[in-house]
Amino acid sequence: MRVIVVGLGVQGAKRRASAGSDYVASVDPEKAEADYKSVRDVPLSAYDAALVCTPDEPKVELLEYLLANRKHALVEKPLFGERKELGALKALAEANRVSCYTAYNHRFEPHFVNMKQLLDSGRLGRIYAIRMFYGNGTARLVRDSAWRDQGAGVLPDLGSHLLDTALYWLGKPPEGFRVHSARRFENRAFDHVAFGSDGEPLLQFEVTLLSWRNHHYTDVFAEKGSAHITSLCKWGPSTFIVRERKLPSGRPEEQVETLEQPDPTWALEYEHFKALCAKGGNNIANDIWINDTLADLSRQALAH
Repeated sequence: MRVIVVGLGVQGAKRRASAGSDYVASVDPEKAEADYKSVRDVPLSAYDAALVCTPDEPKVELLEYLLANRKHALVEKPLFGERKELGALKALAEANRVSCYTAYNHRFEPHFVNMKQLLDSGRLGRIYAIRMFYGNGTARLVRDSAWRDQGAGVLPDLGSHLLDTALYWLGKPPEGFRVHSARRFENRAFDHVAFGSDGEPLLQFEVTLLSWRNHHYTDVFAEKGSAHITSLCKWGPSTFIVRERKLPSGRPEEQVETLEQPDPTWALEYEHFKALCAKGGNNIANDIWINDTLADLSRQALAH
């Protein structure tokens, strides 16, 4: 498969590396090293798919062009748009039998896969609550960016990851998300937000740009035990712990797996995208749910 990379920022460089020998050209209006300034300048005969790594605003228009010309597309999260726009993209991809895939690479994090398998197995029984934290220390970089420090800030940026993770692990998570707190400590937009759902399982999420050492954790509390993730491979070491409940009480048995390795998610996700292109399919229905949830949360945060 021949691919082009649209947008040569940090994510574009990672996508170009993961594409390896499939990569044929780059598009970026601002980068001197780019082969083309506009995707419309690239001959349609030169590529089969595009890896779209641009800021949020032009994504829908770029995808409309690519899908209309029967090109597969991987687009960096989040994919924002009106429900009608996203529905039209889904219909266009299906009509032209091409794939449109929004990339959430944490689905390929080894311990996220382990957690998915554990939850699906039923081994933990009834799931009571899931708590997740996602933080990095990019507040100053975001503030100095020409386009990132606006709107609801960290909520759509990192919150979209947690919503997609809940979608991945649970199928469709509970409705009724609400903002618990939304703060602007250093930035114009929100740089620290806590939100969640009071359904079952209870979901408690926190995202921040003020964690000077990048960090993630997940705690799952359930009827027959608990499960825990500490850190991601890229920030490693990353640990997955499963605890088996002792009745009526007592110290649980533990299974612990710790990984110290380079981030495998970019290569794994690219292979997933290629397989999706071969058989067809898209995940735009996920984007519609994430968009609806984030739009409601953003309204709540801005009203705080």
